[in-house]
Amino acid sequence: MVRPRPPAGRRERGWDGDVELADSLDARLGRGPVPMLRPLRVDLEELAGVLEGDPARGGGRFHLRTGQVWPQSAIEYAQEAGEEDEEDEKQWLWVQNEGPRAGYRDMQLFIDMLDDPGRADRLTVAVAGRGAFRRFKDTLARWPDLLDRWYAFSDDRQRGHARAWLAAAGYTPPPAPPAP
Repeated sequence: MVRPRPPAGRRERGWDGDVELADSLDARLGRGPVPMLRPLRVDLEELAGVLEGDPARGGGRFHLRTGQVWPQSAIEYAQEAGEEDEEDEKQWLWVQNEGPRAGYRDMQLFIDMLDDPGRADRLTVAVAGRGAFRRFKDTLARWPDLLDRWYAFSDDRQRGHARAWLAAAGYTPPPAPPAP
C-alpha cells in the first residue's frame, strides 16, 4: 500500500492558507492574538473553484455581506436576464481567476510525497504536457486508495489557496462552530 508521507504541523508544512488557519485556531483556543482580518462567511470550495477554474471563462465575485460566490458565468447570466443590481456593486469583491498553476503544483507536490517510486514515475509522466490533469486522474484511477488520498489532499490544498487569497484581501472565514 502506498501512502503519502504525513504532513508536518500546519505552520511548519508551509502550504497556502496554513498560517492563517493556525492563527485562527490559536486565537479561538486562547493561545494567540485574534487575527486582524474581517470575518466573512464564504464557501471556501466555491471560492477555490472561481480562483482555479478555467482561465478563459473564470473569475467571479463574492458578496461581502452574505459570502455568496458568483462565478463569471452566473454574473453574465444575471446581466443578460436583467437581474443585475448595480446599486449593490459596492457589496461585491471581485475574484480574478488565477488559472491552473496552483492545481498543477499540487499534483507535483502529491507525486513528491509518494513512497512508491514506480507509481511516482508513472504519475510524473502523466503530468507532462497538455492534458496533464486528465492523464493524472486516469493514472491515479488504477489505484483507488491513492485516488481517494489525492482528492482529500487536493481539497485541503484548494481550501488553503482560497483561505490565503481571502487573507490577502483582508478577510477570514469564521471558525466552524464546535461539534455537538
